[in-house]
Amino acid sequence: MTLSKIAQACLLLSLSTTSLISDATPTRADNDKQLSQVVDAGQEINKSASQSQQRVNVINAQIQTKSQQFKTINKEIDGLTVYNQQMKTQVANQLKELDQIAVSMEQVSIIERQVSPLMARMIETLANFITLDVQFLTTERNKRIVDLHSMMERADVAISEKFRRVLAAYQIEVDYGRTIEAYSGLIDIDGSEQNVDFLRIGRVSLVYQTRDGQKLGLWDNASRSWQPLSAQYRLDINKGLRIARKQLAPDLIIVPVTQNSAE
Repeated sequence: MTLSKIAQACLLLSLSTTSLISDATPTRADNDKQLSQVVDAGQEINKSASQSQQRVNVINAQIQTKSQQFKTINKEIDGLTVYNQQMKTQVANQLKELDQIAVSMEQVSIIERQVSPLMARMIETLANFITLDVQFLTTERNKRIVDLHSMMERADVAISEKFRRVLAAYQIEVDYGRTIEAYSGLIDIDGSEQNVDFLRIGRVSLVYQTRDGQKLGLWDNASRSWQPLSAQYRLDINKGLRIARKQLAPDLIIVPVTQNSAE
């Protein structure tokens, strides 16, 4: 059977179209290859992004560390600024104190030159006072004067210490005037040296009693000598000796009074 020309033409057109479609459609192998390339490219992108994120994290950590260090250093700078200001104030005050000390040292030198003669006069006055005073503890009191004179010649004793010792000697003499004391010693009685008990009541009365209690005496500062004392004072003197030795409680006693003491 013979096809018409129109049918033949349609058949040819259909076959050409099918051939063209068949030629334009990719094969399965080509699709797999393209898909693999896309996956590989995506993995490379993810890997690069991960590496970039890691670098960003490292840089961010470094920035945080530097920021913290910056804040710490700023705090240290603020503290040092305050400290330096305080030190400047202290240094200024210390410089003022040094100036005052320098002035004081100059004044001390002047005072020292004036104090030494003053102390010498004080010691001499004290020695004269002891000589004119009621004659009690003469050895001890005269030795104190000798020690003071010796001290004044020493270069290893500061002026302040010398002055303190001179004032201490004066204080001891002052205390004698308001204390009661009993002590033992030797005295020449009728040409014979005897051991006696002395009773001193301030500077108003200085008496003695022999150990056997038979002889009593009173220091008379006007005549600078010992005067015999009536036996009527024996009980009071014994009582006074015991009070001075703290063997009795303080009580009223009657004793003769020394006249014209140096006090």
